[in-house]
This record gives sequence, C-alpha cells and structure tokens, in this order.
Amino acid sequence: MRLGVIGDDFTGSTDIAGFLVANGLRTVQLNDVPDEALQVDADAVVISLKTRSCPPQQAIDESLAALRWLQARGCPQFFFKYCSTFDSTPKGNIGPVTDALLGALGEDFTVICPVLPVNGRTIYNGYLFVNGVPLHESGMRHHPVTPMTDSNIMRVMEAQSRGRAGNVPSTVMDQGPQAVREAFAALKSKGVRYAVLDALNDAHLVTMGEAVSDMKLVTGGSGLADGMARAWTDLRGDAAKAAEAGRPVQGRAVVLSGSCSQMTNAQVAAYREAAPSLAVDVARCLQDDVYAGELAVWVEAQPRDGLAPMVYATLPPEALREVQQRFGAAEASEAVERTFGALARRLAEAGFEQFIIAGGETSGIVTQSLGIKGFAIGPQIAPGVPWVRAVGRNLSLALKSGNFGQERFFFDAQSAAA
Repeated sequence: MRLGVIGDDFTGSTDIAGFLVANGLRTVQLNDVPDEALQVDADAVVISLKTRSCPPQQAIDESLAALRWLQARGCPQFFFKYCSTFDSTPKGNIGPVTDALLGALGEDFTVICPVLPVNGRTIYNGYLFVNGVPLHESGMRHHPVTPMTDSNIMRVMEAQSRGRAGNVPSTVMDQGPQAVREAFAALKSKGVRYAVLDALNDAHLVTMGEAVSDMKLVTGGSGLADGMARAWTDLRGDAAKAAEAGRPVQGRAVVLSGSCSQMTNAQVAAYREAAPSLAVDVARCLQDDVYAGELAVWVEAQPRDGLAPMVYATLPPEALREVQQRFGAAEASEAVERTFGALARRLAEAGFEQFIIAGGETSGIVTQSLGIKGFAIGPQIAPGVPWVRAVGRNLSLALKSGNFGQERFFFDAQSAAA
C-alpha cells in the first residue's frame, strides 16, 4: 500500500479513488473503518467516512480510527480528503481533523489544497475560485448544510484550527518542486502550520505532487492526489486494467438526486425534460412512514426501456430557503435522507442494480442503507465521478458530488454503463 486516504464523505472518496485508478493505481474504497481481519491488496486504499458536517469530536474519533487501521497495515503516507469547495462550518471539521491527524502522526506541518482545475476549482493567492468566481460568490454560498461565505482559505482554516496558515503562491509553483519545498521550509521557520497551495493548472498539480512526496500527511482535494499519482511513475500501471474490477453491472437503473447545488439543479432540469421524474414531498418525508414505499411503487411502475426514472429533492436556492424556514434545515435534510435510504433499500430488493446518486449526503445514506462495505473503482463518467461496483454484491453506483459533472451527467452515466 502506497497511500491511505481518509475521506470525509462518500462522493469525495469515490472522486479521489477515481483519479487514482485513472493513473493506473489499483485502488479499493472501503465504507467506514473495516474490521481488523479484512485483508486488502491494493496500491491505494480509500476509507470513506461521513464526517463533513457531524460534530467535530465525532469526526476526529472516526478519522483517527481510520488512520490506525491504515497504520496497522504499514501504510507510509496519508491523505485527508475533503471537498474542492472546502465545505466546512466555522468550527470544523477540516481544521479539527487535520490537527488530530498531525498530532497522531507526530507532525507539525502539512498542506491545504482543495483544488481540481479540470472542474474549475483553483486557488490564487490563497483564495479559492469556482469556475473563475470567488467561492463566496458561487453557488456554495447557498449550501444548505455548509454555506461558504469566505473565499480566503487561510482565514477559513485558521478560524477552525490550532495554528497559522500561509500561502505558497502560483509564482513559486511555476518554478518547480524544489522551489515549493523551499517555500515550505520558509513557512515552517515562521511558525506556519498549514501551507495553502495555489494551483491554476495541471502543471501545478504535478509540481505540488512531487513537492509533497516525502510528507507524511497531506490534505486536500482530488487534484492534489492526481498530481501525487502522476509523480509516482514507478507505480503507474494500465488505467483500463485498473478500472476493470469496477466496471458497472448490467441491470435496471434509477436516479436519486438529493443535492441542491447549482450544477445539480441544472442536471435535474435537463433530465426532467426527457425522463420520468418525481419530486420529493418534504412534508411527507417528515410525517409519513409509508412514503418511501409509495415512491418505490412509482419507480417500479416506470417503463423498463429508455431512460431511468428519477426521484429528486433538488431545489433552487429560493425554494430551498422556503423549505428550511418551514421545516428547519437540519430536520428537513435528515428526513429527506431517511426517505432516500428507505427507497434505495426497497428498490434493491425489487431488483434494481444501478444507482445514480447526486449529492454527498444522499450518497452516504444510500450506500449505508444498502449495506455496502466497499467498492471496486471503475471507469470515470466525468472528472471525479467513476462508476463503482459493490464488493461481493451485484450492485453498481455512480456517486456524484453536487457540483460535479456537466448538465447531461445523468444521461452520460447511463451511456457509460451500457
């Protein structure tokens, strides 16, 4: 095992796993910390948790448990994976988990790099941009659980951690890996604990991937992992062969969309024009135990040929605010998640074998509800979104982070599985 990844949600974990496989690394994704007896033969192991928005101490405890499991198997380097939009709250959980991992490893310095240029996530002078727009002006300012209102990653990190943050600017990235290492040393000499790395293009990813090669703990988005994997020329194998174990099974498909991101709204709108679609009633999710069964009956009744039916709780910002004001943000979100979990169980029992899921929280509850312990990572549908196949089960899933993919993602996922 060359790399152990601790992911803070399910879609983020499949995101990074997909990039590792695309670079030819044999990769296994495990959902939650596995039993001690589990044996894994892979270049990289990704442990996906559900710690992005839970209480900070819970996130710390679960992340440290994942670290101990990886350490027990001789893993030499660790990657704390969070979203390329740095989703967090004023109290965490990125800062507290990073500090806990550093402490457990006896380290006092790491990098912070939530970038993925291929999907428009870049950092310039320590400020995070989404498709050229500052983070706090993007659709992330309306996120129902972790609204992002500051684009300065140094400020966000310092507000929820125990140390100072500094920046390695793009002008240093342009000079190559040795210049970046020298910048690390200069920041450490000033008492900086977290180096926020600028990245504007793929060349910067390769530079930083080489620069952190000797660092015991790195943190960031999948772009940094992509750069690290590209630097490991001795490990890189055949990407198609690495993805073969996760190639999707053939079977009946359904689309479940819980994300309310700007991109998912566009994807739902495009798909709704062409496929059978049904909006979730939040009030019934809160009050009606039989509602998931009714949704399952509707899905099963749709034609077997043609596009997969879609059940969606995706709302534009104004409608989302109305729902949150009426029912409460946390209560509404939890009720919708429970409904999606119960719906997925019923559909799996009815013989559905392909699940296309939009949203990190929705992906997590569906995966847990289906009792899936791990995935083999398959071919990518879009950058950061591979098909995955459940270990020991005839089930395939596409787990999409809210902002990933283009408008025709739901169409593309089904084409890629054909």
